[in-house]
Amino acid sequence: MVDVQTEIVINRPRAEVAEYTANPDNAPRWYVNIHKSQRLTAGPISTGSRVAFTAKFLGRELNYTYEFVEYVPGEKLVMRTAQGPFPMQTTYTWTDHGGGTRMTLGNTGKPSGFSKLAGLVMEPMIRRETRKDLERLKSILEGQSA
Repeated sequence: MVDVQTEIVINRPRAEVAEYTANPDNAPRWYVNIHKSQRLTAGPISTGSRVAFTAKFLGRELNYTYEFVEYVPGEKLVMRTAQGPFPMQTTYTWTDHGGGTRMTLGNTGKPSGFSKLAGLVMEPMIRRETRKDLERLKSILEGQSA
């Protein structure tokens, strides 16, 4: 089982941080390994929305689809995929922190097959990558003018 929780404080209002990160169109801008996102459902993001992502991890290109299983704008977003060798759930939470926002990014999953062996080394790698992602997000959002 992989269970990685990473958090950061971003000196921007919670509504702004949540809106930016919940928008899958922004994912390639702040996720280090994601280079493409494509909405598979029309309309605004909500529970049931589906998004296809293309990412590079462990030197391999991965294509996967997330479904938004819980979405409370400005508070929480839970996305889940059951396809492929590594089913994953990603959770974003946003809370007020002083004049800014504490964002927590959680990834949990249960590898199977070949990925079961890779799972032993994946947790520290995922932790390192999500720290990079959150630092990049902080830099982008804090660099924007108010």
